[in-house]
Amino acid sequence: MRGKDKDTARSSPLVPAAVGDAIARHDWASITCGCGRSAGHLEDTLWHAAEGHPAAFHALEGHVFAGTRLWPPAPAACAVLMAVWSAGPPRLATREALLRTLLALLTTTDDGTAYEAGLYGQCVAFVRAGLPQLSGGPACPPGSVTAAYADGIRDIIGLCA
Repeated sequence: MRGKDKDTARSSPLVPAAVGDAIARHDWASITCGCGRSAGHLEDTLWHAAEGHPAAFHALEGHVFAGTRLWPPAPAACAVLMAVWSAGPPRLATREALLRTLLALLTTTDDGTAYEAGLYGQCVAFVRAGLPQLSGGPACPPGSVTAAYADGIRDIIGLCA
């Protein structure tokens, strides 16, 4: 079974249904986390991130990525992060933490081969799909930290094309 039971599904007035669905779509308990345990504990962290808590994004380090290495939950976590952004750019502190986390995921080592995308390629695919929403607009005003992060993400995705 994927995610939580419908009867015990988590909800929050701060989290759009599409983001909750993105979290519930994955069977976190069956994924090995970067900390060595089941990634089931990342569900709470991702809910906190989706609710707008910047520290939750920082808490993904060591579980989803570490230095230049991605861990197995990375593609699923990346899908959730892009769902958060696509649901409407969050408030400034959350926006900066989210974009910094995406940039950290994209500056890891590509673990793919000529025959498969690997964790890195899967993350790039999720970010590439949401790339139009990372462009300009009031969420990324020119000269801002968020614009610098978004520019870095677009530059990296351009290199991966």
